[in-house]
Amino acid sequence: MTGCIAALDPGPREPHAKAVCPPRLKPGDLIALAAPAGPFDHQRLEAGRDLLQAMGFRTTAPEAIFAREGYLAGGDRQRAEVLNGLFADPEVRGIVCARGGYGSTRMLPFLDLEAIRAHPKVFVGFSDITGLHAVLTDRCRMVTFHGPMAASLPDTSEEGRAALWETLTGASPVVLMPPTGLVAVAGQARGPVAGGNLALLAHLVGTPYFPQLAGRILVLEDVDEAPYRIDRMLWQLRLAGALSQAVGLVLGSFERCGTYAEIVGIAAAAVRPLGIPVVAGFPIGHGAANVTLPLGLEACLTTDPPRLCFCAPATAADADHP
Repeated sequence: MTGCIAALDPGPREPHAKAVCPPRLKPGDLIALAAPAGPFDHQRLEAGRDLLQAMGFRTTAPEAIFAREGYLAGGDRQRAEVLNGLFADPEVRGIVCARGGYGSTRMLPFLDLEAIRAHPKVFVGFSDITGLHAVLTDRCRMVTFHGPMAASLPDTSEEGRAALWETLTGASPVVLMPPTGLVAVAGQARGPVAGGNLALLAHLVGTPYFPQLAGRILVLEDVDEAPYRIDRMLWQLRLAGALSQAVGLVLGSFERCGTYAEIVGIAAAAVRPLGIPVVAGFPIGHGAANVTLPLGLEACLTTDPPRLCFCAPATAADADHP
């Protein structure tokens, strides 16, 4: 249902259902821009749009995404209806969020999850978009992509842009090897990948939208959070019983959060008693590289060498979709 905010239950989980990979993108495909969270700088959006078009994609930007209500890109229902419409539109092959900021969690009750589930397609974003990733992977069984957004694409490194292209158009499984991998706790794990922004995940605790973490490899990143707040949020997840369900922990970027070594130590201390591997140093999140990470797809995490290898391509050939 999309019209009643009282209908907070997003529906039953299917923890053993196989993830649905969206159709693979190719040059000429239409990518729509969405604004599920905060308003954006129009010049930066156009610069990011130019980069997507330079990759060979066509782009469209619904007029409604330019709305503004304070720190939100329009009303909650309006932002949700735009996203619902983009998933239902057969001409739209992929959706790239404009930016994060704040607001995605406010629109979750208005998403038409049945319609979205029936029309899986590439969905890209990070930061505040974590709440949408959680719901789309958990309730719609759809593989989504934690990666650069339109307004952040101009600041993304060549490595990050290349990773976005390869992940969305390539037929090979994604393999991520951190350039300066740091093993905090040795071991190995296998399971679907979940996570995103630590603060957003912590704020979902206690809601019906908190994602399933049982058997998952959890990926975390953040920005502008003091070390003690990182500690507090990790312990919130641990005391809520969420961390104990995960089988592995991957740490991405923690920009302006204190020294990286301190953050890795805090995370290791929070999960070491759980006996799961912890690998840090992945260029995932608010850093310049921000490589694209499939969410909801099974992967293997190893510490010797440190790497995250996905077990299948993140997108599917058109022949695999009716």
